[in-house]
Amino acid sequence: MPQNPEHLAAIDLGSNSFHMVVARLVQGELQVQEGLSEKVQLGAGLDEHNCITADARERALECLGRFAQRIRDVPRIGVRVVGTNALRMARNAKEFIRDAEAVLGHDIEIVAGREEARLIYLGVSHSLPDQQGRRLVVDIGGGSTELIIGERFEALETESLHMGCVSFTRRFFPNNECAEKSFDRAVTTARQEVLTLQAAYRRLGWQEAVGASGTIKAIGQVCEENGWSDGAISADGLERIRRRLVRAGRVPDAGLKGLREDRMPIFAAGVAILTGIFQQLGLTSMTISNGALREGLLYDLLGRLEHEDVRERSIQALMNRHHVDVQQAQRVADTAQSFLAQASDGWTLADTMAADVLRWGALLHELGLSVSHSQFHKHGAYLVQNSDLPGFSRQEQQAVAVLVRAHRRKIPLSAFEELPGDDQAMLLRLSLLLRLSARLHHARSDQPLPDIRVTVGAKKLALAFPEGWLADHPLTRADMEQEQEFFEGGGFELIIT
Repeated sequence: MPQNPEHLAAIDLGSNSFHMVVARLVQGELQVQEGLSEKVQLGAGLDEHNCITADARERALECLGRFAQRIRDVPRIGVRVVGTNALRMARNAKEFIRDAEAVLGHDIEIVAGREEARLIYLGVSHSLPDQQGRRLVVDIGGGSTELIIGERFEALETESLHMGCVSFTRRFFPNNECAEKSFDRAVTTARQEVLTLQAAYRRLGWQEAVGASGTIKAIGQVCEENGWSDGAISADGLERIRRRLVRAGRVPDAGLKGLREDRMPIFAAGVAILTGIFQQLGLTSMTISNGALREGLLYDLLGRLEHEDVRERSIQALMNRHHVDVQQAQRVADTAQSFLAQASDGWTLADTMAADVLRWGALLHELGLSVSHSQFHKHGAYLVQNSDLPGFSRQEQQAVAVLVRAHRRKIPLSAFEELPGDDQAMLLRLSLLLRLSARLHHARSDQPLPDIRVTVGAKKLALAFPEGWLADHPLTRADMEQEQEFFEGGGFELIIT
């Protein structure tokens, strides 16, 4: 078994800033060695059609070129790169990611809002003392705000609200202006967003509130340097900042000690959002964490390397929720993995991602039966694509969903065309292996299959059965003959001997 890499790196492509952290793995513990941050303002670089502009793209790629130089010697398995709200929104995100991956030399995942929230909580919880009791964690980003309730290292409730410093600045505080009416409208809007989760969060409760990331750190710094707190953020400190901003009319004229110039353009928006959260949830104070999304990425990556992958728990939870026949799912998964081992060299599928995605697709291939037997492969694909699956990126969920969708009936070539170009051929080939595995277990029998040999070519797949076995199993032969027709429609030849 290969050893874990000595160094790990995480990169967070945020809506306001890009962050990178590099850590050394020492006896199972992470020692952060370096952190880099650049204000790329990708969220502000979205035009009226929600497309990343040429200027924003250039800023982003130049930043990633600098990051790439620092992580050049970190093995691929030791690097995770994620995009958040700006890339969730950007209509040309696929094109940007293609170029960014070429610069970085690493894959980029887009994570859903709740997955971002889970990772933030993981980073915060590892930066604070391990103690009993629940925490409310708040992270105000450029395009979204995450609120999480968790206990120790486990997130219990996660939510991502569609409000952030960049969007609120555009809407309420253009050109560093800070009129009282604008500030009040911004606070009210933030309170309206928080209202959707208020009842559930208060029922669960928390013993302390913790803030994370740059905006909240900047507010804490201003409170401390102006003598309004001892490092934490209080409701009184927020009100003092509000009064100074409104009286001055513009952020640069407020004379706030500790406020860096590069933070000024989005500072009022951050204060307004945090004020709305304080008011709606009845908070009086908030401590500040040094950990956030990028640290959470490191610990999540370490969990995967140590075989504590939260994605496996998500798959099992989804199977339990929809009453999947576990024995049948495992039969199909075992056969699919056996076929992959034989086909991997010929089809260049010797990749951890290929093995994981195929196994997940096999375990979930009957998920849609909980909705209806008719078209259950389509129902299952929808459930996989649209469920909250902790640990999964959007691309991973889409890949598994396509395998579930394509495991029976006509091969949906149009679904594969919606995937990133580099993944299309791999996932189409994996779907063929899954289709055959599901067909061979049509009888749902515990009787083991014979030794079936698999050989592959560019556009063909051959299955060799023991002599006479198919003659003794005419229904399986009929299934294989029907699959030959489906394979042909998908541009492949299936040879049965």
